[in-house]
Amino acid sequence: MAKNKNVPDIYYDGSRKDLVELIPSGVKRVLEIGCGKGGFAKNFEGVAEYWGVEPDSVSAKLALNTLTKVLVGTYDEVEAELPDGYFDLIVCNDVIEHMPDHDDFFQKIKCKIAVGGHLIGSVPNVRYYFNLIDLLKRRDWEYQPSGILDRTHLRFFTEKSLMRCLLDNGFVVDVLRGVNGLKKRYLPPKRMFRQILIGLLGQDVRYVQFGFRISLSEKEF
Repeated sequence: MAKNKNVPDIYYDGSRKDLVELIPSGVKRVLEIGCGKGGFAKNFEGVAEYWGVEPDSVSAKLALNTLTKVLVGTYDEVEAELPDGYFDLIVCNDVIEHMPDHDDFFQKIKCKIAVGGHLIGSVPNVRYYFNLIDLLKRRDWEYQPSGILDRTHLRFFTEKSLMRCLLDNGFVVDVLRGVNGLKKRYLPPKRMFRQILIGLLGQDVRYVQFGFRISLSEKEF
């Protein structure tokens, strides 16, 4: 499968240190959807197996330097090759927003999670401060090569809609928090105006993304 020229190289390289705190302790078998070149796997120690799914064949080949096994394709294309009830942790960093039907994915992925296992991931926050400024003040919604309005994004999430999505699909939400927060120096210069604006819009607008860790309720097993 040829590399998608519309996808920046940074998407394949990231180690995502900002999401390390979401990793539960004691995991032995990990599956990462959209593993890129295997950068996130370097955050793990003591795992017995680390599988990856990656549609870009060039990145998948490089990921084999770090991962136990890499399947080339989308999740739907390789789903049958993944063992059921096997993985203690499934990683979905920056991939949910690229899926044509994220609800369908969440339903399908359940059968791959071992009893007591978890799924972690991240999605962009469409209510991010500068995205709102572009929309409300500049009256613009311009797709970009990367970022929240990446032209390859098919789905958009707020904190509220993400929580609803996870609960509606039968997951227990262990953690849902903002990541990559807006630094104070990038906010409007007048402190009072800044406080009023954030107070009106909500603290969620400070974050570029949301990270989450979820697990299955007992009735799902």
